[in-house]
Amino acid sequence: MDNPKHLVNIAGVIRVMMNMGVSQLRLVNPTTYDIHRIDGIAHRSRELADTAQIYPNLTDALSDTVFVVGTTARPRTAQRNYGTPRVIAPTITEKATQGLVALVFGKEDRGLTNEGLDLCHQLAIIPTSTDHPSLNLAQACLIICYEIQLACQEEFPHPKGKRHTGPASHKDLEEMHVALKEGLHSMGFFKGDRHPESVLRMLRTLLSRAEPDLRESRLMRALGFEMSKQFSRSKK
Repeated sequence: MDNPKHLVNIAGVIRVMMNMGVSQLRLVNPTTYDIHRIDGIAHRSRELADTAQIYPNLTDALSDTVFVVGTTARPRTAQRNYGTPRVIAPTITEKATQGLVALVFGKEDRGLTNEGLDLCHQLAIIPTSTDHPSLNLAQACLIICYEIQLACQEEFPHPKGKRHTGPASHKDLEEMHVALKEGLHSMGFFKGDRHPESVLRMLRTLLSRAEPDLRESRLMRALGFEMSKQFSRSKK
């Protein structure tokens, strides 16, 4: 944050950082910085607020970063690289694998100076209403960090939960389908306009999409056996 004037805005940004998993805050010449007051505004923010670093100028604050994204409310007359947060986010996630990436927010009333914008590799512009275009710092920070989170999830998706048993073999799955087919037949499911082939194909597609493991396939097979057994008894 470059020359932030109001403590409440710093606290708001810290809260967003906590929500979005951003852990490093750098401030350039803040008008005031009171950790106790920040903790009162942004609950449980003490740990992050304690580690904030304060710099005399933006150049020093960015010295060890490999990629810098600035923020601006509108395109300036100078030719620069502009994009929405959604467009820029994939580049941010890529650059983050190489080193520190900085998101730079300017002063509340004026934004970044032209000199500050010159230090940025790309500039993020958040589309807003032309009647009320201004966002506060925390709002802008949240939108950009949200888009980065989405980009991260697309690039590095969360792994599926660990299976407790191994995968079902083709033989296991076919036995499951046979048992379910016989169970449905025994209960008289295929009546009227219910065509067995169509229904069973739909069921097979559904279960294939679920990718049942060995334990799950055996459970479904047992379910089919039990249906057959119960309805056979009821007919006697």
